[in-house]
Amino acid sequence: MDSNALQKFITDAHSDILLDDAKHIIDVTREYAFRAINVAMVQRNWLLGKRIAGETLNGEDRAEYGTQVIKALSKQLTSLYGSGFTKSNLYQFVQFYKLFPNIFHTLCGKSGILSWSHYRLLLRVNNDDAREWYAQEALSQNWSVRTLG
Repeated sequence: MDSNALQKFITDAHSDILLDDAKHIIDVTREYAFRAINVAMVQRNWLLGKRIAGETLNGEDRAEYGTQVIKALSKQLTSLYGSGFTKSNLYQFVQFYKLFPNIFHTLCGKSGILSWSHYRLLLRVNNDDAREWYAQEALSQNWSVRTLG
């Protein structure tokens, strides 16, 4: 839902009970904010994975160089932004980019993006076809992370 649709949806919500309308507006905007944050977080993780993958592929001794790049970057990002940028997380971002390389090119309006928690579970699925099937089912059936897990 874009901001114009959200505005119209909220504006159209009108009953004779002020509290009901207020609750409706708060609930709808909270959900909108949650979805916007989720899309931004998934994009951030994908973009970081893409950038790190690009850097490590250009190294002379790729495995050793990649390990050093991720170790140094993790230390620097954690110092700047706090937790959330461990070496393990950075490796997951790279894996995410590699397993879902076209995620932002094929989605219509980014409405087909799962949560980062969903993608973390999907990264564990080794079979490409199975991973794609689970991703599509989770999206089309609105599966929770618990259902997907």
